[in-house]
Amino acid sequence: MTLLPPLPEHRLSIVIPLYNEEECVTPMVDRVHDCLRDYPWPWELIFVDDGSQDSTLDAIDQAIATHGTHIRCIELARNFKQTAAMQAGIDAAAGDVIVTLDGDLQNDPVDIPRLVSRLLTEDLDLVAGWRQKRQDGLWLRKIPSRIANRLIGRVTGLRLHDYGCSLKAFRGEIIKSVRLYGEMHRFIPAWLATVTSPRRIDEEPVSHHPRTLGQSKYGISRTFRVILDLLAVYFFLRFRDRPGHFFGGAGLALTGIGGLILSYMGALKLVGEDIGTRPLLMLGFFVLLGGLQCILTGVLAETLSRVYFGSSAGDSYVRRKSRHPDAHTGWHHAPVTSQQP
Repeated sequence: MTLLPPLPEHRLSIVIPLYNEEECVTPMVDRVHDCLRDYPWPWELIFVDDGSQDSTLDAIDQAIATHGTHIRCIELARNFKQTAAMQAGIDAAAGDVIVTLDGDLQNDPVDIPRLVSRLLTEDLDLVAGWRQKRQDGLWLRKIPSRIANRLIGRVTGLRLHDYGCSLKAFRGEIIKSVRLYGEMHRFIPAWLATVTSPRRIDEEPVSHHPRTLGQSKYGISRTFRVILDLLAVYFFLRFRDRPGHFFGGAGLALTGIGGLILSYMGALKLVGEDIGTRPLLMLGFFVLLGGLQCILTGVLAETLSRVYFGSSAGDSYVRRKSRHPDAHTGWHHAPVTSQQP
């Protein structure tokens, strides 16, 4: 393992969502243990099975039997997608530092100590992986990701090179203060910027390997989902706690335009012109009606936001009652001789 500066005392949780990755479980477990063999502080490995239809669960059970109870499995009732699976793992994590990465072996666990070192020694809240030499297809993966990264940076104002890299290191108390829904795992840095200073978010170049086992679960269609999610992120980052300003502003503008059109048509009527068949009359009426509806929507949205912030938000996933224990049961400790004083 690369020589790193002494780390403050902490506990590390590694969260890996899996969906139909039976071939990757054993190599991933072996790789994590190899890279963290001399890690000086306790750590745990949390797999989240996102409703896999293959033998992923059996492979995880075998890993637990072989290596010990510092490996845990969170089993979801069905395929809730990567964001919900990641949230489930974060919720279950008991560590002060939480690291997330994909289970397809393209992210390399060898980078984990380096990310954690920067997080703790530089007093950051998030260190995001940056795949400088990405081993993916040019047209289906690299180019769409570059476009998405630039759009996300421009809309959110948080400039990172690689939002889509799942390898990230977080302070547990910070990442647990936000909730992830839909397919918002790509925007975790932006969400964290709502609860911490952007100056406490940074990135670190990491390794990236071509996929050699299993099959990719993503295609070109995810580019369009990113655009839709980006619109949602833009709204929530700026108007989550004041949606009435968004809808009310549009409503006032439309109401003003509609009112001016109808006032003009009324003036024409007063001077004796026939306005009953004028398209402008209908346009003014519907623009005014649309403005009033936007204002009403803003009032309703404000009411709903008060209810939302006044109650606990629900989870984006459902846990299945299974053979795997819910509670944290153990940590992996390095040999006593490698412990820091």
